[in-house]
Amino acid sequence: MTAEHYLQEKMRRQASLVLLNILSLSRLPMAVAFIVESDVRVRAALVMLAAFTDFLDGWIARHKGLATRLGALIDPVADRAFMVTAIFVCYLDGLIALPEVLLLLVRDIGTAVGFIVTRLVPKLRRAELKARMLGKVVTTLQLVTLLCVLLFPPAVRPLVALIAVLSLASVVDYTLAVLRSRKVPRSVEPVSRRPDEHGPRGTPVPTARE
Repeated sequence: MTAEHYLQEKMRRQASLVLLNILSLSRLPMAVAFIVESDVRVRAALVMLAAFTDFLDGWIARHKGLATRLGALIDPVADRAFMVTAIFVCYLDGLIALPEVLLLLVRDIGTAVGFIVTRLVPKLRRAELKARMLGKVVTTLQLVTLLCVLLFPPAVRPLVALIAVLSLASVVDYTLAVLRSRKVPRSVEPVSRRPDEHGPRGTPVPTARE
């Protein structure tokens, strides 16, 4: 590959990353719209749109190799911002009770505590923080529950109970994964990476936006 072609490829990649991050960040104005808009159907449409953008940016990042540390941070932050905002708005509107809110957010609270602990405990700072399958299942069920809160309230309580159980299992699974990953030697890293797929000081970026 010539220098010119390499530069063009790098510019295309950077443009794609910008668009991908914009897609992730679009969930922030959706959260604001959820607060401002009181129509149930519009809110339900916002929930589905947020779910679609979450799926789409993750799929594109994995299949196009557009993985960066920044993207791996933006995606879950935007996702949680929309989810937590929507849940609290529903609570303030009297659509769900406080115990249901807490049960819906068990996984998020546990994950936040886990992140803080890994930053404060020196032995855990090497741990790799990645989304887990159980966590993704919980996120999907949270979105379904939000739709039911808006459109089919009778299904909310059974879904909240299921989410509570899976959230506890997710927190345990996440904790065990963190403890296992910290034992992996730092020298064990893939070497077949393109030059533009490395972060600062040559550190490889994650292989997928989580």
